[in-house]
This record gives sequence, structure tokens and C-alpha cells, in this order.
Amino acid sequence: MSTDPSFAAAGSAALTTTQGRTIIADAVVAKIAGIATREIDGVYDVGGGTARVVGALRDRIPGARVNHSQGVAVEVGEKQAAIDIGIVAEYGVALHELAAGIRRNVITAVERMTGLEVTEVNITVYDVILFDEAEQAVDTDVRPRVQ
Repeated sequence: MSTDPSFAAAGSAALTTTQGRTIIADAVVAKIAGIATREIDGVYDVGGGTARVVGALRDRIPGARVNHSQGVAVEVGEKQAAIDIGIVAEYGVALHELAAGIRRNVITAVERMTGLEVTEVNITVYDVILFDEAEQAVDTDVRPRVQ
């Protein structure tokens, strides 16, 4: 870390210095938050109903990439970011502990990678998936389309 007084932020690399500005796009913060959310055990999927349907359709297209920012909305300012995340949890997981784990992981990842201060991480649990439902979804995807 530099001791240059031109760095404005205490404790992290400043995004604005005497040598220029660094602008972090909303999509970058959303992608980081989405990946950090998926790293937590107990998260089955990220996004609400519509986002998950679009993601499932995209997954069926050969060569399509995973949209890591699916289900994540962010608001990025010059020094701060606020993040909203929608998830589907696995049945049996304590939802309040899951939310706390997601919040901790997202804040750590975003602040470490961007230098932005995360002011809030709001989490909406849209659904809880049973293991039976998850197995049925996998079985239907594996079934050949033509015989």
C-alpha cells in the first residue's frame, strides 16, 4: 500500500487519486457479488422466477456462458455500493444464517476486489428447493430429446 497522501480512502486503495480516477461498472460489482453468493453452501440458485427461467433457457444453448450477475442488482456510486440479491435456498438450511453468510462473503469479495465500501446487501429468498425437486429437474435435463 502506498503512503502517498494523494490517496483519499483510508484502509483501501483509493479510486480517485491525483493521477486519475478508476470507475467500476455496475456489471462488474454484480458479477463479483453473484460469484460470491454462489460460493456459499445452501444456495441452490440465484435469482427469482423470471431470472431463473431465462438462465435455464440460456443453459440449453450450446456454448452459452453462465450469467454470474443473474439475480443481482447493484447501485454503484463513487465510493460505495449497495447490492440486492435474490436466491433460492436448499431446504433445511437456516435462512437467517445463510443470509448472514452470503452478506459476509459478498461484502468481503466486493470490498477487496473493488475498493468500494459496501453499504448494504439486501437478500430476498424467493424459494426453498427440496432435494426431490432438484433431482427431478436434473432427470428431465438428462433425458434424450429423440429416440
